Amino acid sequence: MISVHRSEDRYRGGDGAAGIDTRHALSFGPFYDPDNLRFGPILACNEERLLPGAGFEEHPHSHTEIVTWIVEGELTHRDSAGHSTVVRAGDVAHLSAASGVRHVERNDGTDPLTFLQMWLAPLEPGGEPSYTVVPGIADSTPYALPGAGAMLHVRRLTEGERTAVPDAVRLYAHVVRGRVGLGGEELGPGDAARIADARSLTAVAVTGPAELLLWELAG
Repeated sequence: MISVHRSEDRYRGGDGAAGIDTRHALSFGPFYDPDNLRFGPILACNEERLLPGAGFEEHPHSHTEIVTWIVEGELTHRDSAGHSTVVRAGDVAHLSAASGVRHVERNDGTDPLTFLQMWLAPLEPGGEPSYTVVPGIADSTPYALPGAGAMLHVRRLTEGERTAVPDAVRLYAHVVRGRVGLGGEELGPGDAARIADARSLTAVAVTGPAELLLWELAG
């Protein structure tokens, strides 16, 4: 079963006066939809756009696995566990909030910043917070989140190119750029598909190059 969720249907949040534009795919903050609380372990999938100088000042997280994918620009990250880094397009950043951590996320660059941030529920609460960045992750190298029973796959396709989609109990697909055919549906930038019992599926770049994120979920 496939359920398509269009970019234009996302709940619009953020703070325009502060240079922050946010689009929420699932219930988040003031946006509450009892039928759209989560998909498997995925609690949030937020598209964030920050103007130069804008950002999220220090705030807390706990018992959440937070994965960030940069679309364009550079994201400055600092946290209470002593990590400080700049994350760029093509990098995967993973903050495991564990028992508790505070962090800052800002656009300290001179160009607009766009990133996708996904929150996943851990299988077990607690532990020590950690922060990992994988620079320039390759298509053939999925990023595993065993603590959430999840695996992130990146697919960068040329026009007409096809790729096998992982078989999974649940699969969450998000189109970063381009247009992608998946399960009989055509998805554009910002569109997502939630698939239950994904089996023998193929994704194809319909027109021009495309970039696709695929979450393989165990439950």
